[in-house]
Amino acid sequence: MTDAKDSDSPPFAGISTTSQATDATEKVSSELFDLIGLKGKATEPGPGVLECAGKDPEKYFTTFHSWTFTPASPGQLDGVMERLKEELPKHGWKVVEFGPDTSKNKNVRITADNDAKKHSVKITHWAKDNPPQLNMMVVSGCYQVPDGEKVQ
Repeated sequence: MTDAKDSDSPPFAGISTTSQATDATEKVSSELFDLIGLKGKATEPGPGVLECAGKDPEKYFTTFHSWTFTPASPGQLDGVMERLKEELPKHGWKVVEFGPDTSKNKNVRITADNDAKKHSVKITHWAKDNPPQLNMMVVSGCYQVPDGEKVQ
């Protein structure tokens, strides 16, 4: 997400309760699940809340949702990363990184930002796992709770 003054800090995502913000992050994850376009299973843990670095932890927070997608059959993930690289921009995402990671398996990774939704996603294709999987890490920008409330 590119509107942060410091590239290491998340942009301001708006004023929200933690419940509304985690719902928004879960919705973004659901949209990404739909973009995968394959039959399969996703792990169930819901989104969580973290502190925004360098900000008052009682007033500012960010949300995250980490999940893994396992296709119905292993070969279904062949070419999925290239397809996602093409499809994400059509849905408001800017691909900022694409290629192998630094692991010995050289897993293919996409990092993409959606400035309108104030979310970023890192998708890693674990092609050599048995079964092959996609790992998704969705993170939001930094939210501020409404006046008089605290981060839950």
